[in-house]
Amino acid sequence: MANALQPLDALADPTRRAIFERVAKKPQSVGELAAGLPVSRPAVSQHLRTLKEAQLVIDQAQGTKRIYRIDPRGIALMRAWLDDHWGEALRAFQKFTDQEGI
Repeated sequence: MANALQPLDALADPTRRAIFERVAKKPQSVGELAAGLPVSRPAVSQHLRTLKEAQLVIDQAQGTKRIYRIDPRGIALMRAWLDDHWGEALRAFQKFTDQEGI
């Protein structure tokens, strides 16, 4: 199971983030993803493997292709992590505005 930061770590790589963003817009095969990126199909496959391990994408066989789509589990992990930190960020902002008289 992925920890809360694993999805964020996986998205730190710009190529991997681009692949994730493309999959988020539309489920796609490795070939479709590789056609629009400046990396090889094997490189796209390696990035997808990392995204899959981080629970950010899932794949499903469709004929001879595997179609990748967003995995809601990883999105939920990132959201939970952000939600945990959001309250502290708001408290810090409130303290700042109080100190500055804003």
